[in-house]
Amino acid sequence: MARTPSVMLDLGTQAPYFSLPEPYNNNKIISLDDFKGKLLVVFFICNHCPYVIKIQEQIAKFGSNYQKKSVAVVAINSNDVTNYPDDSPAKMIEKIKEVGYNFPYLFDESQEVAKAYRAACTPDIYLFNKNHKLIYRGQFDDARPHNDVISTGVDLKEATDALLSDKKVTTKQKPSLGCNIKFKQ
Repeated sequence: MARTPSVMLDLGTQAPYFSLPEPYNNNKIISLDDFKGKLLVVFFICNHCPYVIKIQEQIAKFGSNYQKKSVAVVAINSNDVTNYPDDSPAKMIEKIKEVGYNFPYLFDESQEVAKAYRAACTPDIYLFNKNHKLIYRGQFDDARPHNDVISTGVDLKEATDALLSDKKVTTKQKPSLGCNIKFKQ
């Protein structure tokens, strides 16, 4: 497990386009266009990363709570499944059932979407406004596999709540930290 920080894409960046299959829903294609006019949270996650596993229940709760507030949530798995079979689409379906993700969990087989977002680690997290301009990127909270911090999602919640309340989102944002995305060689 390589401890890798997020790249911290420039604030104000337009959300890169994606159109990816959702394994849990018979590979239905979900695209950025499906979220027009909505605040959008994009999680780059995978099934086996201990950094994601540490916060996965809170990610599921975040999704449930904030979708009720008209925030769109989507997760993307971009790992190389040939070398990391635990991240395969079949295992993604198992993870959805295990954790209770109630938002699309998409498979980026080509890895082009991860590259477009400059996603570097799992989890890598992005919050976009209704025009899909980047407002927040960084960590979910301070919980890590090697510490005793209880995951709450406080960093992402504060940014999302500020955006929902038409308040300024702080530009002092901490990079996420996790396993590197497993890019194909």
